[in-house]
Amino acid sequence: MSNIKVKVNGKLIDAQVTGQMHLLDFVRDKLSLTATKEGCAVGECGACTVIMDGNAVCSCLVLAEQCDGAEITTLEGLSNDPMAKKLQNAFVEHGGVQCGFCTPGVLMSTSALLAKHPQPSDEQLMDALEGNICRCTGYQPIIQSIHAALKE
Repeated sequence: MSNIKVKVNGKLIDAQVTGQMHLLDFVRDKLSLTATKEGCAVGECGACTVIMDGNAVCSCLVLAEQCDGAEITTLEGLSNDPMAKKLQNAFVEHGGVQCGFCTPGVLMSTSALLAKHPQPSDEQLMDALEGNICRCTGYQPIIQSIHAALKE
C-alpha cells in the first residue's frame, strides 16, 4: 500500500492505493467518478482517457502510485467548463454520439487539445483523437461536432 496525494477535479485527495491499482480503477472505484470507462484495459481504445497534468492519458496504463502530486481531470471535472458544454451539445446535435461509450474519452482528448490549441488544425484534431476508437459513428460526425462547437 502507498499513500498518494493527488488533485482530482480540483479537489485534493489523500488516499491509500495498492501497487497494482491503475488510475482508471482509482477514479472509478475509490472516487466513484464513473464517466471514465474501461474498454480494452491495454491502452488501445481511449475510453478511459483522462487529463493528467494537462495531457490526455489512458488511465488504464497509469498506476495510481504514479499520480502522487499530479493533477487529474475526469469528465465530471469539466461540468462547469463552457467549452465542454458546447462540445457535449454539439455531439448530440450533430450526431457525434451514438452508443456513447467512447464519448467521454473523445471529449477528454478534445478538451486536452483545446487547452493547448484553442483553434486546432484538422491535423492536430486527428492526431489528438487517433487513440480513441469509435465503433458506432465513425469519425466524421465527431469531427463535425467539434468544428460546430468551435464556431460557437
